[in-house]
Amino acid sequence: MSHTGQRHRHDLQAIARRAMIARGLLPDFSPAVLREISGLTRPATERTPSIRDLRHLPWCSIDNDDSRDLDQLTVAEPLGREVVKILVAVADVDALVRKGSATDAHAQHNTTSVYTAAEIFPMLPLILSTDLTSLNEDEDRLAIVIEMVVNQDGSLGSSDIYRAWVVNHAKLTYHSVAAWLDGRGPAPTRVATVVGLDEQLRTQDRVAQILRTVRHMHGALSLETIEPRAVLEDDVLTDLRVEDKDRAQELIEDLMIAANRVTVRYLEARSLPSLRRILRSPDRWQRIVELAAHLGARLPPEPDAAALEAFLLTRRQADPVRFPDLSLTVVKLIGRGEYVVEGPDQTSPGHFGLAIPAYTHSTAPNRRFPDLLTQRLLKATLAEHAAPYSLEELNTLAQHCTEQEDNASKVERRVQKSAAALLLESKIGQRFDAIVTGAAAKGTWVRILHPSAEGRVVRGFKGLDVGDRVRVELIDTNVEQGFIDFARV
Repeated sequence: MSHTGQRHRHDLQAIARRAMIARGLLPDFSPAVLREISGLTRPATERTPSIRDLRHLPWCSIDNDDSRDLDQLTVAEPLGREVVKILVAVADVDALVRKGSATDAHAQHNTTSVYTAAEIFPMLPLILSTDLTSLNEDEDRLAIVIEMVVNQDGSLGSSDIYRAWVVNHAKLTYHSVAAWLDGRGPAPTRVATVVGLDEQLRTQDRVAQILRTVRHMHGALSLETIEPRAVLEDDVLTDLRVEDKDRAQELIEDLMIAANRVTVRYLEARSLPSLRRILRSPDRWQRIVELAAHLGARLPPEPDAAALEAFLLTRRQADPVRFPDLSLTVVKLIGRGEYVVEGPDQTSPGHFGLAIPAYTHSTAPNRRFPDLLTQRLLKATLAEHAAPYSLEELNTLAQHCTEQEDNASKVERRVQKSAAALLLESKIGQRFDAIVTGAAAKGTWVRILHPSAEGRVVRGFKGLDVGDRVRVELIDTNVEQGFIDFARV
C-alpha cells in the first residue's frame, strides 16, 4: 500500500472483513439465510388475548444519530409521591427469527453485531434488524414489555413482564435530547409536537439519575475510557472524534440496567435458568491497590467496589486529562465481562463494575444473541411452555457468546487502529503532545490528543512512565497492520 493519496472506506472494509474471518466471525449471510428472508414482507402480526394493546402510550426511542436497529422504547407513568412506573418495550425479534432457522444459526454463530469504522456487520439481516423487527417510528410492533415501579429512594418495587402491541411515537437521538435536557438546545421536533412527551422525558431522566446515584453509592464504577469514532465524509476518513457520554445515553443506560435486573428476577421467581452477564471480582486487585498507592491513595487489601469508586471520583476531579487513561488501566486490570448460566439452585458472582448482584442482557435482541436467547426464555414462560434450551445447551452458548463478543471487540479495535494509521499517514514528520498510556518491557505506548490515536514510542522511550506528558514526532504508519510509530522529541 502506498503512503500517498486518500485511502477510503473500501480499504478499511477489506481490513475489517479479513479481521472478521481471522477471528472466526462470518462477515456475510449465507445463501440459506438470504433465501429464508426473501419471503419476509411484513412484521409479525400475532393477535391473542394475552397480548395487550399499549399503542396509545407515548412511547419513544432514543438512540445514536445513525442507528436504524431500534431495540427498545420507554415510557414513564408517575404514580404519585415521587414513585414512577417505568415501562421498557423490547422488540419481539423471536416472532420472526425462529429458533433453529438459518437466520438464527447465523446469529448464534456471530452472537453480536460488529461495529467497525468502515462497515457494520449486523447479527441479523437488515430487512429484519432495521425494518421488520425494529421498533420504527409510527409502526405497529409486537414487543415484550418490562414493567417496574421505581421508588423515591431508587429501589425497585413491584414488576411484571408481558407481551404487547406498541408504537414508537418519536424516534429521538442522544445528542438532541441531551442538549435539550441540559438547556443547550431546542426541543427535538417530536418532543415539541407529541403531547406530553417533554414531561415524559423529564420524568424518565429524573428516575434514571436516581437509579444511577444509588448504583454508584453501592460501588458502581465511574469509568471513562476514550473510544474515538472514525468520521468518514464521502467515504474519505477525515477525523477520529472522541464523544463524551451524555445525559440521554445515561438515561437509557440506567433504565436498561434496571430492566435487565427485573428480567433476572422474573426468571428466578419462576425457577427458570437465566443467562447472566457477570464481571468477576478482579484477580489483579493487588495491582489496582499499587496503582492507587502510586497516586497517593489507599485501597483495602480485598476487592471493594465502593472504595475503588471513591478513588476514581477523587482522581477524576484531581486530573481530568489523565483520567481516561487511568480508567483504561483499571478496566484492563478488572478484566472482561462474561456470560454464565444460573440455574434454580446455583448462584453466580454478580457484576463487579455495575455493583449489582443479578444482571442479564435482554434489551437489545436485534444486535445481541444473549438478548434473543433471554427473550425466548421469557416467551416460553409467558406461554407456559417448556424452556426452549436445556441447561447444558445454555452453558455451551454462554461460553460461546463470551468468546465471540471478545472476538468482535478485537475486530473493532483492529479496524480502529488501521483507521488511526490511515488518518495519520499524511502527517509523518509532524509533532504532537502526548500522554504515556503504557510502559512495560514489551513496549512504551502514547496517546496523542488531536486526532485521538495511540501508537508506540520506538525511539527515546527510556525513563517514560504511565501518565507522563511528552512531545513526540510521528515517524511511520502501517495501515494494514494498524501500527503507528513515534519518536520522543
